[in-house]
Amino acid sequence: MASTELSGCVIVSGMPGAGKSSVSGLAAGLVPRGAQVKGDDVNLMIKRGAVSFFGEPGDEARRQYELCRRNLCALANNFVDFGFTVFVDTVVQDRPMLDFLLALMSPRPVRLVVLAPGIDVCRQRNLARDTVERFAFDRYAELDADMRRDLSDVAWWFDTSALTPEQTAELLLHDTVDHAPLLRGEWHAGLDHLA
Repeated sequence: MASTELSGCVIVSGMPGAGKSSVSGLAAGLVPRGAQVKGDDVNLMIKRGAVSFFGEPGDEARRQYELCRRNLCALANNFVDFGFTVFVDTVVQDRPMLDFLLALMSPRPVRLVVLAPGIDVCRQRNLARDTVERFAFDRYAELDADMRRDLSDVAWWFDTSALTPEQTAELLLHDTVDHAPLLRGEWHAGLDHLA
């Protein structure tokens, strides 16, 4: 039985291959009114002129990265405002990104859960994906270090290495309120730190 205490927005983060999409989708299906908002889906809305985060030109890549995060939060806000518990599937790589997301979702309640099955598990899962879903990424150690440095005190670091996606979703619903602090942000203009 899923917890009814969990409300607002839960950002489900982690490295590529951590299980964000599977777990956030399953969790959204276990609450009475749940929605999943995926960063990848928001990016795919651009049908022409898309530039990936690591793409060129770099300034356009950064603009579209910010646009994705703004749209992601706008969707999440709309669902929360209409009484849904929202599971946002995106990589939160550092504190400036978290602060930006929190500012965009302010004053709504937000919790951050980092799925952390380990670098080797994430790398293996990412490589096992269909080529269309595989994320071209090789900086796992760097991303893990950045996330742990900046987010260890504001997130629930959830070791999912021995769990199925279904077990992870169930525990996420039952334990997030106890393990992930409630976060709120203040508005600021944009992602200047990415320039």
